[in-house]
Amino acid sequence: MKNITLLLLNFFAISTAFAQQPNSDFDKIVEAEMKAGYNLTSFVANLNTGNYDVTHHTLEFSVDPAVQFVTGTVTTTFTAKESMDSVTFDLNDDLNVTSVTQNGSSLTFTQNDSDELVITLPTVLTQGTEATVVISYSGEPAWWQDAFVTSEHAGTPILWTLSEPYGAKEWWPCKQDLNDKVDDGIDVYITAPSEYTSVSNGLEQSQQDNEDGTTTTHFLHTYPIPAYLVAIAVTNYTIYTQQAGSGENTFPIVNYLYPETATGSQPFIDQTVGIMDFYEDTFEAYPFNNEKYGHAQCGFGGGMEHTTVSFMGGFGRELIAHELAHQWFGDKITCGSWKDIWLNEGFATYVSGLVVEHQDGDNEFRNWKFNKVLSITAATDGAVYLTDQDTLNVGRIFSTRLTYNKGAMVLHMLRYKLGDTTFYQALKNYLADEALAYGYAKTPDFQTHLEETSGTNLDEFFSDWVYNQGYPSYQVDVLNASSGQVSVTINQTQSHSSVDFFEMPVPIRFTGANNEVLNVVLNNTENNQQFTVPVSFTIQEVDVNYNFDIVSANNTTTLKNQEFSLLQGVKLYPNPTSNQLSVQLPQGVVVEKAVFYNTLGQTVLESSTQTSWNVAKLSAGIHFITLVTNQGSKQLKFIKQ
Repeated sequence: MKNITLLLLNFFAISTAFAQQPNSDFDKIVEAEMKAGYNLTSFVANLNTGNYDVTHHTLEFSVDPAVQFVTGTVTTTFTAKESMDSVTFDLNDDLNVTSVTQNGSSLTFTQNDSDELVITLPTVLTQGTEATVVISYSGEPAWWQDAFVTSEHAGTPILWTLSEPYGAKEWWPCKQDLNDKVDDGIDVYITAPSEYTSVSNGLEQSQQDNEDGTTTTHFLHTYPIPAYLVAIAVTNYTIYTQQAGSGENTFPIVNYLYPETATGSQPFIDQTVGIMDFYEDTFEAYPFNNEKYGHAQCGFGGGMEHTTVSFMGGFGRELIAHELAHQWFGDKITCGSWKDIWLNEGFATYVSGLVVEHQDGDNEFRNWKFNKVLSITAATDGAVYLTDQDTLNVGRIFSTRLTYNKGAMVLHMLRYKLGDTTFYQALKNYLADEALAYGYAKTPDFQTHLEETSGTNLDEFFSDWVYNQGYPSYQVDVLNASSGQVSVTINQTQSHSSVDFFEMPVPIRFTGANNEVLNVVLNNTENNQQFTVPVSFTIQEVDVNYNFDIVSANNTTTLKNQEFSLLQGVKLYPNPTSNQLSVQLPQGVVVEKAVFYNTLGQTVLESSTQTSWNVAKLSAGIHFITLVTNQGSKQLKFIKQ
């Protein structure tokens, strides 16, 4: 028996953390996923389950939603990855195994206080050999683990399970590390009192009246699935079915609703089809379209993305969009370690933000990004990618600020940096990768697809934004230098010492007195970097990150309309010229750098302290030169003949 006092202390500590969460729809999403994972604090990955590969489970459960108890028989087929004379499953030792058989013969087994079921095999199983064992067990799953819950709605009993990330062992013998999906899927048989409806992954195959007041419902799920996404629920559901997809790719959306609120819930659930269509158009066909999608209403806030059937505490659009997005990002491709949890949660958060952009327009999407940036920059530290120590802290794994919001904005900044066409194609390639599809991915896998699609090395970006911490603050100085152009100087500071410099495209908006607007993007790669920008009006206002496309905070700007008096005597000669160009400098002015631009703003020549240049190779026409001096910057125009 576990140390119940310690577990209760953990439970109440986490419950207190939940109570401090803001009561928004998004916080409810995070709360549900955090609550599902709170027992991570005492979990150690089980190395003893690493020597075999699970290929199929047949799960038979007898339950009553009015009683905290499960009786089960789990038939597991597995393949040895090395020679083995025993096989180990994860199972809470509060559950009592009554028998283990193979081909009808009893096998010896032990349960230990490490939550292991260790089965002695009759002969040594050699590498590549398949075997099947049948485990019968029963017991009362610990209520404080929240993995197997009995409760009530409107006075009616309900049972649901919630196993992310390590709760499956609380109610059935499994292998629950993030290294082995059940390759050939699962058969689930739920026997429950006949007045109730049972729910699980995959498609319902049959209902068998057992003529003893119970009914056995069979579900079949044929896709690979990790243990933490296997789920059941039982209560007096009303079923509301929709159709989704198009052409040959059609499938049902089966919604299991509380009867007392079903009518009011349906208008909200009706949003699902439109969101499904948008995701299929944007990414690819629904990954489990041979079966179903659906929702099962449960008694927790937020939702949980069980494969093919999300368990839901409500039906707001953001929650529907978030859990549906997980069917691609989390269920089809699952994070390969809890360090990479942003590949599940950051993706689902951003994809639900794309629904805002798609359905509500740019202004609402701008507000969505603003709120994410505000959350991220509320503190100066924090990385998207977790450390080993972080994986023992549930609050850190399911951090709203870092895993969800910063993970989402990292994706948006990649889209902003690479462009829509490249970004979305990279996502499609990632989802279609046969080495990752219906399996696991880690952060370098995703980076590889972005790089292969874009032809861009993203080591610097991932180092700054995923693996290290903080964000930049920009100081942008703008000088109305002469008619038709401005000089822009960008400096940045970093909120955390882990990043030396954030190399980013910086969006800047210039606004004139008559509401003229010019949006530019300046690729900031070093401090004191200067740009010459053609502008057709006199600038009155400068706004950095006006559309919240990058993560930054505490940005400042200065706008100067007068040049330094010493620089007014700077002149180019001869002008026009066909070969040599020189500069006349007042006393005390020293050139530090010269940058030549064409009328498109492209750099065509650079030098350091020279005061004379050979411009013979420049194209004929108007050119601009920015002179950086010890007295400031001066923009000049000349004509190349």
